[in-house]
Amino acid sequence: MPSFVVSGGSELGGTIRPAGNKNAALPVLAATLMSTEPVTIRNVPRIRDVRTLVDIMRALGAEVTWTGPNVVCVDGRNVSQGALDPALSARIRASILLAGPLLARFGSLSLPPPGGDVIGRRRLDTHVLAFRALGADVETSHGLDLHAPQLVGANMFLDEPSVTATENAIMAASLARGETVIRNAAAEPHVQDLCRFLNAMGARIGGIGTGNLVIEGVSSLGGADFTIGPDHVETGSFIGLAAVTRSRLVIEDAPMEHLDSILIGFRRMGIDCRPDGRNLIVDGRVEPVIQMDAFGHLPKVDDGPWPAFPADLTSIAVVAATCARGTVLIHEKMFESRMYFTDKLVAMGARIVLCDPHRAVVVGPSPLRGGRVESPDIRAGMAILIAALGARGESVIRNAGQIERGYERIDERLTALGARIERRD
Repeated sequence: MPSFVVSGGSELGGTIRPAGNKNAALPVLAATLMSTEPVTIRNVPRIRDVRTLVDIMRALGAEVTWTGPNVVCVDGRNVSQGALDPALSARIRASILLAGPLLARFGSLSLPPPGGDVIGRRRLDTHVLAFRALGADVETSHGLDLHAPQLVGANMFLDEPSVTATENAIMAASLARGETVIRNAAAEPHVQDLCRFLNAMGARIGGIGTGNLVIEGVSSLGGADFTIGPDHVETGSFIGLAAVTRSRLVIEDAPMEHLDSILIGFRRMGIDCRPDGRNLIVDGRVEPVIQMDAFGHLPKVDDGPWPAFPADLTSIAVVAATCARGTVLIHEKMFESRMYFTDKLVAMGARIVLCDPHRAVVVGPSPLRGGRVESPDIRAGMAILIAALGARGESVIRNAGQIERGYERIDERLTALGARIERRD
């Protein structure tokens, strides 16, 4: 795994554009296997998780070609229903997203246990509930064994608004016989992108962007040319970067329609974010001040299912709070291990009290100092990189490949803003 050697304490400046939404690119690529016609996907982030999914798809017989820096063409006519490669599947959580497309196309599938970030228990029960509702037989002794000669539309209520389970249910239902209603569905921007892509292929999905989806099954899907939307999580990461490094940054072509809860959370920490057309201007040159709740109560930034503040940004919120004057509670409700990375920030000088696996109290401002740390997962790794850029002295971030799983050429793009990052293999 590579390491990043970071010389912190420098003010950054300039314009940066968020890459395509990682969490949309993965299900959209998986959904291309539902068609026997060529499909073109644009604005695909060239990151490790995408490359791993492409490798899995190629092993199944798909012809996948990068025709441009961020353009992928998929021809899935020769895909077979062979077992997925266990080693490749163990590298990413997104391997689970192949269950819906392959079950709908072939009627059966054996899927080894998926991998992904170690941020707490990530249940597959909602996937099982959705597949069984559509008429599939499901065994879970060694991964997932699915059998359904004919999927049939159903009225289902998901026991939690799981993003990947919703996506699998949408893909499977698109080729099921009859109408499917999915209640308590996830509605994140990447789920919306998947629905729009499937509709471009000929699916009939209504209620996009809500928790209630209505899908009229079709007999087949065709080709399409689709562009992935900009990543709202990467946009939030750059907001935190500007605040911690005391920099003025312009985030170009930001997904403004998906930033409401994100801007509320960062503004609660006193971070100046100003929309300017399709751009977002973040001025971190003035020390941010935590905004107290009414009657002087301690403020809280907490995550939840969309449209609440995204769970993927709680790590960024923690490090952003270290540079703000005041005290704030960060409450990560969804994953019980995500907040454990805070010990690395404490070692760098942050004043953080980890109350329990889900809650941390951050007292700022805390002058950060460089250190030798390790990236435990994608989002915590990005938070640590931001901390290192704002810290005095040199930091070494080991296992930086974790960051590269979710952020395309992040060292090069931040270096263009004035960051001093050396990548060492």
